[in-house]
Amino acid sequence: MALEMTMTDTAFRGWTRPGPRPPGGVALEADETLDYLCGHWKIFQYAKGHRYSVDDVLTAWFGSVWCPTARRIADLGSGIGSVGLSAAWRCPGALLHTVEAQAISVRLARKSAIYNGVQDRYTIHEGDLRDPELFKGEAPFDLVLGSPPYWPLGARSEAEHPQAIPARLEVRGTIADYALAAARILAPGGLFACIFPLDQVERAQAAYGEAGLALLQRQDVLFKEGEDYGIALFAGMRPGDLPEQFIQQASLPVVPEPLVIRSAEGRFTPPFALVRLAMGFPPGLV
Repeated sequence: MALEMTMTDTAFRGWTRPGPRPPGGVALEADETLDYLCGHWKIFQYAKGHRYSVDDVLTAWFGSVWCPTARRIADLGSGIGSVGLSAAWRCPGALLHTVEAQAISVRLARKSAIYNGVQDRYTIHEGDLRDPELFKGEAPFDLVLGSPPYWPLGARSEAEHPQAIPARLEVRGTIADYALAAARILAPGGLFACIFPLDQVERAQAAYGEAGLALLQRQDVLFKEGEDYGIALFAGMRPGDLPEQFIQQASLPVVPEPLVIRSAEGRFTPPFALVRLAMGFPPGLV
């Protein structure tokens, strides 16, 4: 299960949150919370609905590491906007387009975009990512991000809040649908980055292949030292956009050492503390 990653405003000596302060000015309703997302930016979430997690932050971090100069970014199945907004913070000036099917999540995402002052470069589409007309008339994207639901319907229990069910279970598409949608809208040389559980790596790798994308790297992430369960980050692009010597990597992605989030004692590891720092979180190993 993904870890919720809501930030507290803990002070660290000599450290201040990076990035511009959001203009704010958007009202918080009774069933909502307003939580730190990255730097000074905050996100609206339902108190008992779907809430953003470390998975979302890692997806934005990983995609922006691979494509730091992206000018156009798309986020598929964007939910409350945690991945897309994090990418917008990491890539100042980039134009963001997101697509989300649930109206209640779209409403929250729009509030967060306005609160953080990025509505002029952050377009939220309410629709189904499987729609072949998705982003029709839009220019292609340098970077496409996705945090798909992890399990087929019936494989896990359904969440109590209806908003959280499609975020967890494949109600509107699988990782294969995400990869196909990404392949349709990628610009030449563009990259698709997504996240999926470690125990389903084969499904993710197959999805890239079936969409005609060469999988370049898989970064495994373990939640705690000594435990096997975790998630994996994937980066891939069209083989025709790669130098010839890299095309053979389509079935043999680079797999570095796993990124471990917490030590056996429960503290953030130094490598993950650096990821947190890159996303505007306090640098402490706590």
